[in-house]
Amino acid sequence: MERGAATAVWRLRATGGHRDRDRRHLSPREDGDCDVGEKKQGGPRRQLLPLPEEWGAPLVLLYLLGLRALVHVSHRQLLRQPSAAGPYDFSAPRARGYLDNITAIWPRTVGSPENEVLTVNYLLEQIGAIEKETTDAHKISVDIQRPTGSFSIDFLGGFTSYYANITNVVVKLEPRNGAQHAVLSNCHFDSVPNTPGASDDAVSCAVMLEILNTLSKSSEPLQHAVIFLFNGAEENILQASHGFITQHEWAKSIRAFINLEAAGVGGKELVFQTGPENPWLVQAYVAAAKHPFASVVAQEIFQSGIIPADTDFRIYRDFGNVPGIDLAFIENGYIYHTKYDTSDRILTDSIQRAGDNILAVLKYLATSDKLAKSFEYRHGSVVFFDVLGLFVLAYPARVGIIMNYITAAIAFLYLSKKVLQAKTRAIDNLKKLFTAFGLTLLSWLCTLVAVLTVAVFVSLIGRSLSWYTHFSVSVFLYGTAAAAKLILVHTLIKKFFYKNMNKQYLGEMFFDASLMIWSIALAVITQMGLCSAFICVLWVAFPLLAKLMIHREFSQKGATIKFVMIYMLGMFVPYIYMIYLSWTVFEMFTPIMGRSGSEILPDVVLAGFIVVFTVILSSYFINFIYLVKSTKTTLVTLSAVFVVTLILVCSGIFFPYSSDAANPKPKRVFLQHTSRRFHDLTGNLVKSDSGIWINGFDYNGISHITPHVPEINDTIRTPCEEQAPFCGLPWILPVHFMFRKNWYLPAPEIIPRRPIHFKVLSKDQMSSNSMRLSFEVTGPSHMSLYVRPHEGSALSTWSLGDGMPVASVGGDYFVFYSRGLQATPWRFWVELRVPEKHATGVVSLAIAAHYFFGEDQKSPQLSALLESFPNWTFSSGWSSTYDLFVF
Repeated sequence: MERGAATAVWRLRATGGHRDRDRRHLSPREDGDCDVGEKKQGGPRRQLLPLPEEWGAPLVLLYLLGLRALVHVSHRQLLRQPSAAGPYDFSAPRARGYLDNITAIWPRTVGSPENEVLTVNYLLEQIGAIEKETTDAHKISVDIQRPTGSFSIDFLGGFTSYYANITNVVVKLEPRNGAQHAVLSNCHFDSVPNTPGASDDAVSCAVMLEILNTLSKSSEPLQHAVIFLFNGAEENILQASHGFITQHEWAKSIRAFINLEAAGVGGKELVFQTGPENPWLVQAYVAAAKHPFASVVAQEIFQSGIIPADTDFRIYRDFGNVPGIDLAFIENGYIYHTKYDTSDRILTDSIQRAGDNILAVLKYLATSDKLAKSFEYRHGSVVFFDVLGLFVLAYPARVGIIMNYITAAIAFLYLSKKVLQAKTRAIDNLKKLFTAFGLTLLSWLCTLVAVLTVAVFVSLIGRSLSWYTHFSVSVFLYGTAAAAKLILVHTLIKKFFYKNMNKQYLGEMFFDASLMIWSIALAVITQMGLCSAFICVLWVAFPLLAKLMIHREFSQKGATIKFVMIYMLGMFVPYIYMIYLSWTVFEMFTPIMGRSGSEILPDVVLAGFIVVFTVILSSYFINFIYLVKSTKTTLVTLSAVFVVTLILVCSGIFFPYSSDAANPKPKRVFLQHTSRRFHDLTGNLVKSDSGIWINGFDYNGISHITPHVPEINDTIRTPCEEQAPFCGLPWILPVHFMFRKNWYLPAPEIIPRRPIHFKVLSKDQMSSNSMRLSFEVTGPSHMSLYVRPHEGSALSTWSLGDGMPVASVGGDYFVFYSRGLQATPWRFWVELRVPEKHATGVVSLAIAAHYFFGEDQKSPQLSALLESFPNWTFSSGWSSTYDLFVF
């Protein structure tokens, strides 16, 4: 080699790959992307050949698709569980018999004879039959509890709940000589109106009956009692569990609980909440569960409040100070809380799997020494996650914190060593690393903005939820857009910002930039106290190990393929886990978009999730963009798929909803035939009207319904009665902030056979600026009370909850009332601080009555309107009244 050429190549390496500006000194070979001939530690410095695009992009795609297929196969195989082998094993066929019989009684709305009498009698009959066959090692006690109480909760923006004479069926299985401590298993047998409630939550009650049957026939005595609570009022926002844990005498002995719930229909039951603290409970699940499926990520997502749901877990945790495990079926949430939630849609394999797990965990807890001394093992959180459903990894959060910081420190040490490798160029190398770091973040931001712009456009033209029935549409639309934008940004950076730099150097630099981002994320998330930081550990540790495994240069024929194969093999663990996690996230969140209200743009939410997962999965493939010769074919292919999909979406070819009998994905619509009466301060009626009030549960509102039911259109949008609490509308729950778009179709007045009776018992002046108003109400099983203090007045205390009023979103106060089959009149009082002059009154108070069953449920007009809805809807209707008074 000539001296001038050698000098030029030295400059190329020392400056991080820049070609010498004096191109006259470079030979054609040296002007390329190789710096062949350099010396390093006495040996030749050889370089990886550029990756050919014709197989580079397809190989990455095949790699990701292969991992996705592996996750799918793992999921399906783990659902196939063998039936019971012996008399002391859980029997799914027998549990299915219980399930079919419970769901034959529907709907099981709180207060209805179906819920309060028929279902209760069936449960008592089955428990009695089980009790007759119990071995001498055990004894069974049964109690019917009908509690009355009240509490406040910050769910759905905050409200207060009052219940009267609701029903709990409580069974205690204990050693013949009794037990001082107990573990609780909880399900609920009530259902939302107009639904059979097979998955939510009859299947859990069927599983518990079979577990009771199995345990009672065992000759092995238990160390502690197992209490089975079949609660009859969970859908009324957790009322029955509150009545049990705060009032039942057996509640004092409970040291831990397992709550069985559903957010979907069948599949695998996910452990999505544990604790608080008490890591021994997770360890018990890990040790006992035969088919584990658990994630601390799901726990932190659920407890963040972004999912509009809650379970009895909250009640036992907050009001009973008892630790527990929360499990739920999560598959096929499209038919959750609809008429399609029938027992035939729940696979026997799912029942067997759930029964095996819960029986094993209950038996483990009921024979554990830790249960009796649970307070000694209380402190500390735990990191837990399953690996493809095969087993669960769990370790104390404090260990995780140490491990996280050590991993981050090693990564920063590796990066520091690379920056300081050539001490004379350390500052320059640091600048280059931070430049790549910034450009990577910029590419992510550009991708997010671009894809969300597409999502907003799709929403504005009325094509929202086009992917609801066909999830692959979202991948072809937003996934390809995200990938194309990401590749385009880096291609432009490579071409214009780094146009004269060595490809391999750029590839290594952007690998280091991704490693730096994940290391910073690991440190920050750990500092925030989130257990989900373990994900970042995977994305730091394994890529770093893969990098250290690979020889930095290859010169032999086929070395490029060898490099890619070893690289992908090293990335296997973080990529397979992230695809597994993404399946769980989309399984949960996609159906939720169909019931998330009229104010949230579901396309923006889903597109955001897709961008996040695209960015994560591309983290360590960005460097491939700088190693390939060209990205033209990849960009053209992705862009073509995106454009074609966008055109098809805009044309409306992908209808959001489905009436497919085997796999329905209905649109949810709630209708109330309501009569409203507004009174002034003197008690005179100043306004009244009647109509059918319509709420669509997703962003599309009624746009798809209008062509089928022309009278429901945007000319009948509901006006807000500004002077009345909650806009003068009979909300059953305080979800007004989620459904601001609704419709009011004029209809004849309804006159319930059992109307509400609202009576003022007394008005007492407590002091010069304080007034107490006492009331009595009788009416149907479900009522809503709305309170709005006037300007200058304030609600200071009342007889509900803990005495401290809790305001809902918007400042009004909401009280949810329900009762069992019968109850005494509801009496309560409110106390207000009032100004000296209050000529227009001090408070507006409204009461709504909801008729969910019986002869008052549906008027002829409501029934006719419900019949006119297309078969791809789930339309649930009932009658209601709204009365406003001023005091």
